[in-house]
This record gives sequence, structure tokens and C-alpha cells, in this order.
Amino acid sequence: MDFRATWTCPGPDGLTDEHAVAFDRGRQRRVLIVPALFEEQNRTRRLLVETMRRLDAAGIDSFLPDLPGCNESPQDLARQSLHSWRQAMADAARQLGANAVLAVRGGALVLPAHLPGQVLEPVAGATLLRQLLRARVLAAREAGDHASIDALLDQGRERGLVLAGYRLAPAMIAGLESALPAHEGQRTILLAELGGGAAPWSRAEPGESAQQSTALARIVAA
Repeated sequence: MDFRATWTCPGPDGLTDEHAVAFDRGRQRRVLIVPALFEEQNRTRRLLVETMRRLDAAGIDSFLPDLPGCNESPQDLARQSLHSWRQAMADAARQLGANAVLAVRGGALVLPAHLPGQVLEPVAGATLLRQLLRARVLAAREAGDHASIDALLDQGRERGLVLAGYRLAPAMIAGLESALPAHEGQRTILLAELGGGAAPWSRAEPGESAQQSTALARIVAA
């Protein structure tokens, strides 16, 4: 079994080879895991990899692809949009042979809508954007800059913004403002169904809970 898979992604930077964490034994059930977005992606990665280990033990293949411009992707994040991420996840699903999906939080904004599966605590793009903007405003105030969320948003619409270390293009900002989770064909999983505990996407540092990983894998497997 190879713990890494490669797929070819057309995007703003042309064709690139993108990577995915993979538990692939060529089995019938094959789940594409669409990660959370931005800093929530880092905070939930360990939870998802541990969930994948449990799915593997349950006889289910799974794939966790990088979003273009993130992690090991060679693409430029500043040239990405929600549209390019949607296309990328559809390409990953097709090339990796996925027949089901698990999306986390903002991953519901870019999942392949034709695949059945589950979405863990889906969130609107505007909510994610406001969280990023609030964090930027609070950090700026500590440095003596009193820019408002509205002023930053105007700047982002026109020239883009760096939020939480991510350089977001105007197209990404505009997409987030209006995007709603596309999960009509997927079951919504609430955090409470994972047995309680802190929301992994809200942790100060990346982490995972064995209880939450086990519960999430059980729901996906069922």
C-alpha cells in the first residue's frame, strides 16, 4: 500500500502534479476527503489522517488531496479561486477513482457534488471569510492599526488580501462572500455525533482526538 498518490490538476498555472495522502488497496469503497479551508485545514489534518487509518482497517480506501496552492502543491495560491478548487477536487475524484466523499467545514464549498457521502459541520464561505478578517483586525490592533473589517473587505475585493498567512486573490474573496455549502446529496455530520470534545478546527494548535477519529470513521463506514 502506498501512503501517497499523485494526480494531474489543470489550473491557473497549467498542468501540475498534485499529491494526496492515500490508503489505497484497490477496494470497492473509495472515499475522497475534501479538507477544511485555510488555517482550519492545518488544524484538522491529523484528525483526518487518523480517520483514514480507521477506514483502512474497516476495508475502505481513502484519499486526502492537497488543495492547489496549499501544502505541497506547486501551484500559486494567489491565483486560485473556489471555482478552481471545485474543478481540482472533481479531477482528483475522477483520477483517484473515488465513489464517495467526506468533506470538512469549508470543504463543502468545493466538494464534487455528484458524489454521495458526508459533510462534517458545513460552513458558509462568508462565515469563514469573516473569521479570517476578524483575526486580521485583532492582530492589526495590537500593532496600532485600527483598520475595520469593512475596509479590509473593500481592499480584498479590489486587490486581494493576506489573511492568516494566505494570499487570497479578489476572485477568492468574491467567491467566499457568496458561497454556500453544496451538500444536497450528502449527509450532514454534527460535531456532537463525534462524542463531544473541542471542535478540532477551533484548536489553537493542530491536534486530534482518538474518540473523534473513531466516531467519524464509523459514521463514514456505515
